[in-house]
Amino acid sequence: MVRPQIVKNEIYHVLNRGVDKRNIFLDEEDYLRFIHDLFEFNDIAPALNLAYHIGLHNPKEVGLPKIERRPRELLVEILIFCLMKNHFHLLVRPKNDTALTAFMRKLGTGYTNYFNKKYERSGALFQGKYKVVHVNQETHFIHLPYYIHCNPLDYFEPSWRERKIKDHKRALEYLENYRWSSFPDYLGKKNFPSVTQRDFILKFYHGPKEYKKAMFSWLQGMDLNEIKDRLLE
Repeated sequence: MVRPQIVKNEIYHVLNRGVDKRNIFLDEEDYLRFIHDLFEFNDIAPALNLAYHIGLHNPKEVGLPKIERRPRELLVEILIFCLMKNHFHLLVRPKNDTALTAFMRKLGTGYTNYFNKKYERSGALFQGKYKVVHVNQETHFIHLPYYIHCNPLDYFEPSWRERKIKDHKRALEYLENYRWSSFPDYLGKKNFPSVTQRDFILKFYHGPKEYKKAMFSWLQGMDLNEIKDRLLE
């Protein structure tokens, strides 16, 4: 797939995974650190304190810390995120033509430095440069949020992509309680609300309740052929 030219205010699906498909999140602290980095590095200014680990003192704390700082200037709008053991998905809208590159460089370097120091390793953590695809059709925009938010079903119903979900209600409940995703925030549950900019998508779906209903309907009748060239898997 040809790497797209990045254009401000367009929407892009981004994916990166661990080198040799190794796990990049080994415990809860790692997930929290990466989510902190999604927030902290999404600013044109340098991060205030790269050594700060969100959740170290209270790993079950919901949300992000309140830090005295000047108004942030986002590099990208993070519309959706989902973290898996060995990879992550983002749906983003860059603020300018170079913003996505700047954000991903800061994110990749910062998290790799944290991970290597913690686990006493060296070298690359991620499998080359991140993958990115332009979301340039309405059908892509409609289906991708569902698909990204459904990735955790790999741990619950591994054959979900083949439409072999045994209990759709339980599958939805699993996603609603999977913490390392923006899906709970889209349902109005405060999880990591400061990380994502949700108004754009929630307006399209007419709010959290309707988004949940739409997700349930999508689980029952999904057709990944609609977006197979946008999945990056």
